[in-house]
Amino acid sequence: MDHRSIIDKINAHKKQPNLRFRLKRNVEKFTDLLFYTLFDIETPVADNLGKLQTQFDELVDLACWQSEKPCKKVWENYVEKLPQILESLNLDAEATVNCDPASLSMEEVYMAYPGFYAISVYRLAHELYKFGFPLVPRLMTEYAHRQTGVDINPGAKIGNSFHIDHGTGVVIGETAVIKNDVKIYQGVTLGGLFVAKHLQKTKRHPTIENNVTIYANATILGGNTIIGANSVIGGNAWITTSVPPNSTVFHTPEIKIKTLPNV
Repeated sequence: MDHRSIIDKINAHKKQPNLRFRLKRNVEKFTDLLFYTLFDIETPVADNLGKLQTQFDELVDLACWQSEKPCKKVWENYVEKLPQILESLNLDAEATVNCDPASLSMEEVYMAYPGFYAISVYRLAHELYKFGFPLVPRLMTEYAHRQTGVDINPGAKIGNSFHIDHGTGVVIGETAVIKNDVKIYQGVTLGGLFVAKHLQKTKRHPTIENNVTIYANATILGGNTIIGANSVIGGNAWITTSVPPNSTVFHTPEIKIKTLPNV
């Protein structure tokens, strides 16, 4: 096969006319600039808002494929939400300081806690998701996922003062609802009980009520599953039915220890 034939066959199989991977890189730059604009004391807010708007316009050109570009109307509405997002994130950081005895300061939470970073990117992405601009928010949370191991779909609904400790392996599905003052640990999954494609428009993921703690590697599945307020879900629990308020749920493994006699 000659060189020209190889090129022609590759081009024939490139069937996605809107697939431009520079969109992914541009979303990462946009996300970083958003994060620094909200938190870094040395980053000038006024200057950065102009830069962010320019970057957002470029994202619209790459990711909004309708000819009339309705996504261009999103930025003005989105930027008005930034103070509210920052207020929510400060509550999340305070929740982490209050929950984790290892945290030394708010500054440490902002700079060193992967759970907080993942929550930050989720909240920034969620507002764009609500405006009906889905691909960019999805790329934003996937960027945070690659850096932290925390996978939060931008469609999830999460209340105030949310804390993720350690973070690695956490999965929060698109239709999950998490209310206020919830704490979760590494490896927790809030997932779907079934994954059939026809369920795309249905609530597939659980609801977590106020003041619930979910310990490491617990799995909670199903759109009809509700974890009642003030409950504690122990590590490694597997839950597919609702739990009443004020409950404690725990998994009891059988542990056997065999010690060789001294020789």
